[in-house]
Amino acid sequence: MESPSNTSSHPRKFETHAEAQKLRSSDWRTDYNKKVQSAEKAMRLIRRGHRVFIGSGCGEPQHLVQALERVAIELADLEVLHLLSLGRTSYTDETFQDKVRLKSLFVASGSRQAITEGRADYTPIYLFDVPELFHSGHTPIDVALIQVSPPGEHGFCSLGISVDIVKAAAANANVVIAQVNPRMPRVLGDSYVHVTDIDVIVEHEEELLEMPPPLMNETAHQIGRHVAKLIEDGSTIRAGVGSVSNAALYSLEGKKDLGVHTDMLTDAYLNLVEAGVINNTRKTLHPKKIIASFCMGSRKLYDFVHNNPMVEFHPIEYTNDFSVISKNERMVSINSALQVDLSGQVCADSMGYKIYSGVGGSVDFIRGSTLSRGGKSIIVLPSTTLDGNESRIVPHLSEGAGVVNTRGGVHYIVTEFGAVNLHGKTIRERALALINLAHPKFRGELLTAAKRLRYAYEDQLLPLGDTLQYPDEWEITQPYGDDAEVLFRPVKPTDERSLKEFFHALPHQTHYVRFISAMRVFPQRNLQDLLNIDYEKEMSVVGVIGSLGSERVIALGRYLLDQETNIAEVDFAVRQDWQGKGVATCLLNHLVKIAQSKQIAGFVAYVDPTNLAVAAVFHHTGYVVHRSLSKGIHRITILFDQPAQQCFTD
Repeated sequence: MESPSNTSSHPRKFETHAEAQKLRSSDWRTDYNKKVQSAEKAMRLIRRGHRVFIGSGCGEPQHLVQALERVAIELADLEVLHLLSLGRTSYTDETFQDKVRLKSLFVASGSRQAITEGRADYTPIYLFDVPELFHSGHTPIDVALIQVSPPGEHGFCSLGISVDIVKAAAANANVVIAQVNPRMPRVLGDSYVHVTDIDVIVEHEEELLEMPPPLMNETAHQIGRHVAKLIEDGSTIRAGVGSVSNAALYSLEGKKDLGVHTDMLTDAYLNLVEAGVINNTRKTLHPKKIIASFCMGSRKLYDFVHNNPMVEFHPIEYTNDFSVISKNERMVSINSALQVDLSGQVCADSMGYKIYSGVGGSVDFIRGSTLSRGGKSIIVLPSTTLDGNESRIVPHLSEGAGVVNTRGGVHYIVTEFGAVNLHGKTIRERALALINLAHPKFRGELLTAAKRLRYAYEDQLLPLGDTLQYPDEWEITQPYGDDAEVLFRPVKPTDERSLKEFFHALPHQTHYVRFISAMRVFPQRNLQDLLNIDYEKEMSVVGVIGSLGSERVIALGRYLLDQETNIAEVDFAVRQDWQGKGVATCLLNHLVKIAQSKQIAGFVAYVDPTNLAVAAVFHHTGYVVHRSLSKGIHRITILFDQPAQQCFTD
């Protein structure tokens, strides 16, 4: 069912709304037929010095653009304005340098080289702010070249797969030339322009531009798997451009009841719809609806959005309004980056002085998601450049690099080596966290730089080595009660503060006698010995509650291998308020599984003989428990080749 505009965009050229409605209710078909012209004739309306707006992305009116190129050589001082172009355009070639000047609001393949070589211009701007350039008269438009669907029975044409800034441009242009293409989908929502608001109609059928999915390598998929851990069932999602963001969407196939509020809709979302993951049932704004502003993808995607009640397209000033975005509870935005420095500054639009993409809608959604109840803003990037020769985690951004997301606004950062939440963290905490997200071969030089910048202690340690990687395969979640769950995972160097708080929370009197319980004072160096491990000869596992960035350690278990005997000494402790719930049993059994995978023969522990609770935990491992007493200390041993046939032996 088609509907007219319902945003602040007003009908063009009419003195009053009543006059507009009167003309629209008349015989629009006669009006339509009078406006039909050839593209060549339509281009005669363009004069020297005009600013010409071209419809965006995959909705670009190719037939009209080709006609413009044929006449542009005869004109001068034309300014072409667009959001982004995927089509091959000749007006950015050197032969048009004195005839046409492109001003792009985002940099894509069609304009990147011309902008790099100085033959075109780029305007940095938040996508949300673009329509106001037109509405306010800041950037007047002489002629708008747009592409629409054929009109419905009431004379409304749909802007189809490119509503974005096109609707605002058409509403404010002096002349609107529309290519009517039967292949353009009729998309529901606030996507319509009436025949009376079009000056010239050029009927031409052609295939719409398509954007193939970006190539996704294993690194992108690894990042995607880390992102998936951060996203809850029932979240509303938006992902930016690029292979890594795309991979993050594909990683969500195991989720349930996701919703979509986005500016750009791609085939990755369609994949999740077909998998039953996206159904929008738990959205708090526009429930059961996918909200988007433009499509960039395959013909299959365009067919999906055609006349589909599940999908609504709205102008960018609505979809990218952070106050609107934030009304979606558990709103998650996923944005790519090119570099992140050790303080948390994010560069996403340039490589040094070379503009690579643009600001786009990333900041709009970062703001909206962080204001959302339960929302998350996630920045994704590979740890290195594609050739592996340079780190993308850097001491400082490259000269000329633009800060798209400030250090004060950054939250989650994800590489193939894990995820961190920098929100509320000090510069020192951020630097250590980001160094641990870098590729291991760059961590040493990053730590050296952090010390030079006074971002790290002079005696700061990190587990170094070109192949060292955090073993996220040993992360498990265990439910306790109706709404509580504990994540058991290997310790990270960034757990320093939470471990210190854990130790201080332990009772002053303890029955343990070895390395964990012996720590009563916690100099930073001692904690580093617990935190910076190789995950092979020694392993520390923490039980944590709370979300990433605000985790609290409620349990700690550790083993240290004696390579001569192939027996590891084990110790563990649990916060008093979590004792008696089976946490220690789960923790010890998890350590057993890890040790077995390392071909370790067994565990030994040294315990005060009055601590019957610890001895009982060993009986839940499923192995024979050997106990001996020496100098008032119990030695407890379990060997992994001796499954329990009896309770214990003395």
